[in-house]
Amino acid sequence: MSEEIITEARAWRWLLTRCDNAACQPLPGPLAPAAHEVLDLYGPILEPDTIAIGQLGQSLDGRIATHTGHSQYVTGPEDIRHLHRLRALVDAIVVGAGTVASDDPQLTVREVEGRNPLRVVLDPEGRLAADHKVFAAGGPTTLVLHKPGHAPDHLPAHVERAELPVETVMADGEQRERFAPRRVRDHLEARGLNRLLVEGGGRTVSRFLAADTLDRLHLTIAPMIIGSGRPGITLPPIDSLSRALRPPFREFRLGGDNLYDLDLRSKP
Repeated sequence: MSEEIITEARAWRWLLTRCDNAACQPLPGPLAPAAHEVLDLYGPILEPDTIAIGQLGQSLDGRIATHTGHSQYVTGPEDIRHLHRLRALVDAIVVGAGTVASDDPQLTVREVEGRNPLRVVLDPEGRLAADHKVFAAGGPTTLVLHKPGHAPDHLPAHVERAELPVETVMADGEQRERFAPRRVRDHLEARGLNRLLVEGGGRTVSRFLAADTLDRLHLTIAPMIIGSGRPGITLPPIDSLSRALRPPFREFRLGGDNLYDLDLRSKP
């Protein structure tokens, strides 16, 4: 009697079990090709005790939205499903206030099986309006990080708040107050949130990357040329390509898009 083939759905449920219990039993039997790819893609996320993953979907010319902010959708449905799977494997999603203001995301795992993580919004000034979806009652818990003296008291009582010191940085030619990425990660890990997904927007992911605070970066490239608009990754200028980041990577096909899983902790 031949062994039962492990399906993609069963492999995914096993990953969810492993997410909560590192000592769970190994999968018995041979793997279907789709199951093997699921384990290959998401397994490394569950190996370290702590991890921060950046995620962006962009066009061939490195844009994540038009100049008006329209971004739905640069990448295809397979990448949306991939994003929801990433959410299901982490303890918290981190987004900037600009992403909440422009995209009004739910930040849930509604497209896949799994639990919703904590939603963390970086809003130093505490200015986001209360009518955004991440603040709606009945959804996953949302935590707003704000600078001292700027608690968003206008938000519903069920929204958690925590203050964090800021630093002054140059952004768009102006001095602005932002959270240091390392301080954000340390604060969340102190809460027991050891697996983080830095989801957006491009500026937030770029700041975490520039601060060497990401362990992996999942960058999905869609076969689309926007030609202008909001860039994905923006780092401080370099004067020589010898200083460019060249991390080891793995490549996966997501429908019509290509996903690059960049290992930012390994040497090329």
